[in-house]
Amino acid sequence: MNEKSFESYLKDIEKYLKNSSIEVEKASMIEKLEEIYHYYLGRKGNITHILRSLSSIPEDKRPIIGKIANEASEQIGKIINEKRDYLKEKRIEEILEEKIDVTLPGRQLKLGKLHLLTKTINEITNIFIGMGYIVVEGPEVELDYYNFEALNIPPDHPARTLQDTLFITDRMPLRTHTSPVQVRYMEKHKLPIYLISPGRVYRRDNIDSTHSSMFTQIEGLAVDKDISMAHLKATLEVFAEKVFGEGTKIRLLPGYFPYTEPSAEVLVQCQECMGKGCSVCKRSGWIEILGSGMVHPHILENIGIDSEEFTGFAFGMGVERIAMLKYKINDMRLFFENDLRFLRQF
Repeated sequence: MNEKSFESYLKDIEKYLKNSSIEVEKASMIEKLEEIYHYYLGRKGNITHILRSLSSIPEDKRPIIGKIANEASEQIGKIINEKRDYLKEKRIEEILEEKIDVTLPGRQLKLGKLHLLTKTINEITNIFIGMGYIVVEGPEVELDYYNFEALNIPPDHPARTLQDTLFITDRMPLRTHTSPVQVRYMEKHKLPIYLISPGRVYRRDNIDSTHSSMFTQIEGLAVDKDISMAHLKATLEVFAEKVFGEGTKIRLLPGYFPYTEPSAEVLVQCQECMGKGCSVCKRSGWIEILGSGMVHPHILENIGIDSEEFTGFAFGMGVERIAMLKYKINDMRLFFENDLRFLRQF
């Protein structure tokens, strides 16, 4: 390379420094600064090209050109970074200075609402809280002992065939009712006890308008001295009137549950015909809503409670059934399909 070519390199570097400074000064957007950076300092930029061409310059001139080119690269990079920081700060100040146009129409906030089942659970629990009960919850994956044996349902008991159970392992089912919560609570707490236990339960039912493999139960338990069927009936009468309206009547019919003795199925006056008889209640005027009874002495004794001194009653209801009766819903599947056209009605 001759002396003139060396001089032209110096002139090119000087020109790049001058032009880049002017372009950076004029730039009003960060995107433009990026273009300037790539034009001069990018992989194919002008300054980068000079540094890569050092091998074609005589050895005694390479250090001079290399030093000048590197200094130019640092200077161009510095003014680009300074301008970038300036533009960022300017943009932040502009955003902070922006004023709200109070004449613009407000944005309507779409508020959510409770699911009908949640609403029904809250209503039922509030009724019993008002009567002095507490709310207790427990695991949905249960031990066989708590789900069956502790409730007077041993392995060979025929009642097990009435509850088509879903099992995680041979001794660990998905709970078929929330009664295990009551057993667990009685084991660890002193008497008297007045509690309700809401939660999801699982059974191998075929899904149709009145059955589901997953549904919600609320069970109640009262254990104290001198508890009788009269207390149970009075409690359920208050519950029925609070849920379905003042003057609602209930009827207790003999039933069978392995964990209560005596047991009773509880019927409520049909809300469609108010007891006159219709297709909903099969012309009887009554509809079953829950099962109940006096806690079996074996259950109390197994937990270590003296059944001669203490007695108790228990009851259990399906939340979906209560909601269907109260809100006149004819298909249980509607609760789980998440159709907003249905859910927004409540």
